[in-house]
Parts: sequence; structure tokens; C-alpha cells
Amino acid sequence: MAFIDRAEEIAFFSRLQKRGGSQLILLFGRRRIGKSALMRHWAETSGIPHTYWAAAKEPAALQRRKLFNAVFGSPAGKDFETWADCFDAVAQALGDRRHILLLDELPYAAEVDPAVLSSLQNAWDHQFKKEQAIIVLCGSHVNVMERLLALHSPLYGRFTGQWRLGPLAFRALAAFSSRWTTEERVAIYATVGGTPAYLEWLDPKLSYNDNLRHVLLAPGSLFAAEPEFLLQDELREPRNHLAILRAIGAGAHTLADIQQATTIEKTHLASYLSRLQELYLVERRIPATVHPRERERSRKGRYHLADPYFRFYFRFLGPHIEDLAYKPEQVLPGIYQQLKAHVGLSAWEELSRQWVDWAADAGKLGFMPEKIGAHWGDGVQIDVVAVNWTQKQLLLGESRWGREPAGPGMLRDLITKAGRVVPGEDWQVRYALFSRAGFTAPACREAETVDAFLIDLEALDAAIGQSSQSV
Repeated sequence: MAFIDRAEEIAFFSRLQKRGGSQLILLFGRRRIGKSALMRHWAETSGIPHTYWAAAKEPAALQRRKLFNAVFGSPAGKDFETWADCFDAVAQALGDRRHILLLDELPYAAEVDPAVLSSLQNAWDHQFKKEQAIIVLCGSHVNVMERLLALHSPLYGRFTGQWRLGPLAFRALAAFSSRWTTEERVAIYATVGGTPAYLEWLDPKLSYNDNLRHVLLAPGSLFAAEPEFLLQDELREPRNHLAILRAIGAGAHTLADIQQATTIEKTHLASYLSRLQELYLVERRIPATVHPRERERSRKGRYHLADPYFRFYFRFLGPHIEDLAYKPEQVLPGIYQQLKAHVGLSAWEELSRQWVDWAADAGKLGFMPEKIGAHWGDGVQIDVVAVNWTQKQLLLGESRWGREPAGPGMLRDLITKAGRVVPGEDWQVRYALFSRAGFTAPACREAETVDAFLIDLEALDAAIGQSSQSV
């Protein structure tokens, strides 16, 4: 498949390239997110000679041989006793020539021989830094890669650039298939998010429903094994972490609820949750209406699955994993019954908040939010909140993924809720309604009286869902 989107990331690499001189860049992010494809595409289009090497789970001596052979572009074997010897030979081979060196899956090399990091640091300080090499370090073990930035790391203070790669934006989904309707793209976004590998596993020739039946639920599907595979690759003991993910996916969002669902002692639960947050699989959300000074110690935090596919899997597939291997068609009715609610509560609400971010950047909101999120508490739930504490500006919004146009009651309910949420009388408040099927004439007339934003599926897609260019 053609390379899709990532314009911001390509610009980041290009800026460092144009600086001239040596560069040491860290690229990290969870597995399947497209790190290798990104850096290889950039290197191939940079106009500079490059070498790509990916460490494998094999003896260090063999790793060193393959790295040296990759630099020389030859299968001729050459062995090195240490990583210091290997990097010295690579530096001498490159000399003062401009060259991009892509070192992928570095954690695999560090697991076998931790000296690879200190050896690279020494080679950088005494050789590479003085020449024209652009070295990119990449890996999927997020905690290992982030530790390279830590004070105790041999490479601390050496990096000239770093980038944590996240999922593709919603707009990128249109480039994966021209056959998917806007509604299907929202449903796909609710199912697999913007993870490039998951999108590539889908069949672009099939509709969403057919992908659900014939790809996601197919016997032997990569999707069915993905969560456990990812956890086993990242964690020595994934059992308790998996139990926590199941609990959150089933609706346990507070510490007390998660503890009750998993029976894990609270003294250990916090560390497991912290680890899952480090892997970007779980996130702790705070109501957007909580003042910045109070956010860190707020007791209103709720834990949610951060990855859309994990949300989909642990709600729909995980509880029926045995049936998937035997009679997957038995799982479909339950998915169809709950899918509309799932899409509305996950993707449609998230895309509504993305629209607010877009509107602020486009100057349509009237203020720049300091925080965009949702509100919950005291019996009030508001789907979309944007707040600027300094200017005392607030936007409140509701999202609806129904098949019927929204009537004026949607706005009236939101205004009623606002009375319990607005921090003070001197605040300026605006309203926004997001409805897949649009709005009735009475709803439009009522919205005019308070200058509320009305955004339907077509308007939202025009703002944030336009197709990215593929390369």
C-alpha cells in the first residue's frame, strides 16, 4: 500500500536533515503504529544514501555482523567481539560522507547485550558526532525507548530530536479505501482507530459490515490474537495487566471498580495501571472542567482504554473468544445490537472534540481552549467541553449518533446542564451540537437564538475527515 499521511512527521525529519551536520534522533511509539514505514519512507525520499538495520532476537555477534553487512550492502560476513568494535568499523566505513543510519528494534539488541547503548554513546561522542551521519534509533518497546531519554541513560543529552509516533488522524482513513462511506469510516475509526497496521489488515474492497464478518471475526484472524500478543511482547507477566484491561473494557473505570472486578490488591493495582499507561493502552481522564491547579490531585479521574481496537476487542470479542474460534457468526448479533451505542460513545464523541480543536485553530470558536475534553460528575454528563480559564470562555457540546435528525430538546437539555457546570456568571458560554443525521427545522431556529454551532456528519467530515494524500 502507498505511504499515507504523516506530513508533520516527515517535516520534522526534513528540518533536522536541513540543519546539516550529524543528528541523533529518537523515534518511538507502540507496536503497529508505523514507525519503520515512516523512517524508511523519509530516508528513501531524502536524496541521501541510507542504511536500514533491524535487530532481531538472536545472538549479539550475529546482530553485529548483520549491521556491518547492511552498511556495506554485502552478505560477506565479518564478526566483531564487541559493539564498540562494530560501531568503530561502521563509523570508519561511513567517514565524512552524508549518510542516514536507521537502527530499528534497538531494544532487542539491548536485551541481549546492554553494552550496545554505551558503545553507541562512545562512538557518537568520538566519531559520528564529528561527521555527517544522521542516526535514527527506533523501537517498539515503549518503556525501553523512553528510558533512553532518562538521566541515567548512556545516551542522555545526546539526542538532537525526538518524536513519539501516534495513530493516524481520522482524515487518513479515506486514503485506505474510496469505497468506505463517511459513516463506515466513523465506524472503522471506532473499531481500529488510526493504527496503520490494523487498517491494512482490513479489506479495502469490503464494506464495514463485511470486514467485521469476514476479517475481524474470521477464524485465525490477526485481530483476535493481537491484544495478548502485544502484552506478551511488552511484559514479562501479562496476566494481571490483561485482567485490568478486561475490567476496564467491561465498564470498570474507577480504582474501586477495577479492584473489585480483578481482585488485585490496591497496593499493586496502581503500579499495573501505571505500566499500562506507559504503554499508551490505558489513560486516566479528568473532567475538562476541573481547574488546572486541581487536576493532579482530583478524585474524579476515570481509567479508560486508550486504544480504539482494545476498546472494541474487550467489549465485543474478548468475552466471546472461544466462540470466535468455533462459530464466529454467533457473536455478530450481539455486536450489531450494541454497535451504534459504541460508535457514538467512542468515535463520534472523540471526533466531535476534534472538530472543536479544528474550529479553534481556524478561528471559528472565538477563543483558544486550554483544555478540550468532557465533563462528568454531580449527576451531569456533557460530551464536549472546551475551556479557557484565563479568558473565562467555555464551549459545551452534545453528540448524538442517531439516525433521526436532532430536535430542539437536545439544545434545551444542554443549556439546562450548563447551569450546573459554568464556573461563574462572568463566563461567556457557547454551545455546539453534533448530530449524524442533522437537525430539524425547529432545532435550527432555536440554535440561532443562542448562536449555537450545529454540526452534522457531512460538516464534520468536511472539516477533519478530508482524505490525506498517499505517496
